[in-house]
Amino acid sequence: MADLPPFSFARGMEFGGDPLFLWGSLAVLALYLWGAIRLHRRGDRWPVGRTVSFALGIVSIIAVTCTALNDYGMVLFSVHMVQHMVISMVTPLLLLLGAPVTLLMRALPPSAPRRLLIAFLHTRYVRIITSPLFTIPLFIASLYGLYFTPLFDFLMESRTGHIAMMIHFLAVGLVFFWPIMGVDPGPHRSGHVIRLLELFATMPFHAFFGIALMMGTEPMVTTFADPPASLATDALADQSAAGGIAWAFSEIPTVLVLVALVFQWWASEERKARREDRQADRTNDQALSDYNAYLASLPK
Repeated sequence: MADLPPFSFARGMEFGGDPLFLWGSLAVLALYLWGAIRLHRRGDRWPVGRTVSFALGIVSIIAVTCTALNDYGMVLFSVHMVQHMVISMVTPLLLLLGAPVTLLMRALPPSAPRRLLIAFLHTRYVRIITSPLFTIPLFIASLYGLYFTPLFDFLMESRTGHIAMMIHFLAVGLVFFWPIMGVDPGPHRSGHVIRLLELFATMPFHAFFGIALMMGTEPMVTTFADPPASLATDALADQSAAGGIAWAFSEIPTVLVLVALVFQWWASEERKARREDRQADRTNDQALSDYNAYLASLPK
């Protein structure tokens, strides 16, 4: 790789990177739009907000993998950490808020593909990979088990390893946030309080990881221990910046998830209240009538 000039936002956002992510992302977006258009043509409503959210998720993937960030991320720990945090904590939230599984189930005709999708969602494999007993340790291991072991340096030796790592980060984020967000159907549908606890369970580990990088007195990852002179940066300063980025991203997505969960909780209570009102209308509010009759029967 040719020596890169010092990093700046403008240089980092120059177009370029791995075509695998570009064409793969565009193909997934095209499939999503096909489903939304199919629903629209048959007269079904699909929220525009979900489409916008999913599209932004695709844009976030392209932004960190199909720009010069991909090149800088091979030699700068801070830039790599931006890629990691975005693709594992921001992208999954945006994609999941787009409810792609729900859209696919509604768009597919009641034929073999749809039956296969439903059967897959109920398999033991999906139950395992979306269980908090699996997702929480996996999320934590993706930090400590990767960066503090030789595995990270091995993967960073080639673009293939780097691509595999990015795909892993995206997959981990999706399976971790899928049951917590609760937008798409899945085998695990815990109550809102349990989902909040699942979210908070990883926060201390994530924060400590960032603090450990910021407080390090020597480079902790061999790949970034000797940045090229053309970047005009110090390895420890770059590592500290990477730790700050990791720490900050443990807070920002958490707030977004909390807002989404509170909104879902409120919407769930609203739906419950409307169901109770309809039930009362159908029964002429028999319970209230019985109670009034009871009061009328009491001695004066």
